[in-house]
Amino acid sequence: MPLPLEDIKILDLSRLLPGPFATLLLGDLGADVLKIEDNIQGDYARWREPYVKTKDGKKLNYTFYCLNRNKKSITLNLKTEKGRKIFYKLAKNADIILESFRPGVVKKLGVDYETIKKINPKIIYCSLTGYGQNGNYANMVGHDLNYISVAGLGILTGEYGGNPHPPGIQIADLGTGGMNCVIAILSALIARDKFDLGQYIDVAMQDGIVYWLVRKFAEFIVNNKEPQTGGERLTGYLPSYNIYQTKDGKYIALGALEEKFWKNLCQVLNCPEYSEEPSPLGSKRDEIHNFLKEKFKEKTRDEWFEQMKDIDICISKVNEFKEVLDDEHIKSRNMFIEFNSPKLGPSKMVGFPFKLSKTPCKVRFDAPEYGEHNYEVLKSLGYSDKEIERFKNEKVI
Repeated sequence: MPLPLEDIKILDLSRLLPGPFATLLLGDLGADVLKIEDNIQGDYARWREPYVKTKDGKKLNYTFYCLNRNKKSITLNLKTEKGRKIFYKLAKNADIILESFRPGVVKKLGVDYETIKKINPKIIYCSLTGYGQNGNYANMVGHDLNYISVAGLGILTGEYGGNPHPPGIQIADLGTGGMNCVIAILSALIARDKFDLGQYIDVAMQDGIVYWLVRKFAEFIVNNKEPQTGGERLTGYLPSYNIYQTKDGKYIALGALEEKFWKNLCQVLNCPEYSEEPSPLGSKRDEIHNFLKEKFKEKTRDEWFEQMKDIDICISKVNEFKEVLDDEHIKSRNMFIEFNSPKLGPSKMVGFPFKLSKTPCKVRFDAPEYGEHNYEVLKSLGYSDKEIERFKNEKVI
């Protein structure tokens, strides 16, 4: 089957998680992704645990491996004139460039949008940063926790009455960084096809978090009331929308927000005195919360789930990772696939987040070794074996 982004060429200057997550999805959709790595250590996500051994005995970081499937890699010293010339040759025929340096770095290297668009006017050039290309915070260092916190999300996450807690995954890196890059890049590709133009994209992870909080900021603008940590309807304050420990020490997730779901729950739990409170707030909030905490400890998680799963309540198990891998429903969705890797043999990894009926995503090849495609790429640009050897000796690659 064809892939939706076949023949789209991407030069990926990013590293670690946000940018590579974007090009993971673009690569799964069929784009030709070429990682441009520095010739000292490259994407340093390579050099962290957990390691697995390849068939020929090399150490390979498995998270890097899963995040960088469907990509090729070359090493390139962009601080050298010859390195920049190689990059310019690649950029001339590229569709997309993605970079995640601090603002101003690519300009110092001579590979910024203003330079590249003179070589390729239709290039789509995406810069991904924490705080954006302008503003007081633009040049500050940061990580996911910083971006979500400055944008207002940090104050929401935690237990009611307690301190804010870091979330369980990198929300900004993945959601408002990587995914927003993909949305913006695909939008720019459509615009290029319609209007015959390239453009520059400025993606700030912080901006995406503010955008995600559209509902909460709308409420604040009207009410001028600051949200409390864990004290909002959907952040742990509502007893009907919460996580409860069960008899076996595991957890069950309850999402009985609507009146019909809440009444069904009250019927199952034999507590008709609470059924008239579809949003259990006010004076009975603590009473109902304590009742549910004790009630759910009467049975195991799986017993509760089996009892309620076929009733309209909105109930689910809080699965541990092994349980996710073994879950029959998740298996039926092909969310874990086995790729027959030439480097590792059969390798289990996450599948694809959506299903396209005519142009489905595909794992075409392994994540690359560091600089694995130097020779192949440079030969395709017309360089001779002697020139490639000279590049090595001169530390251009």
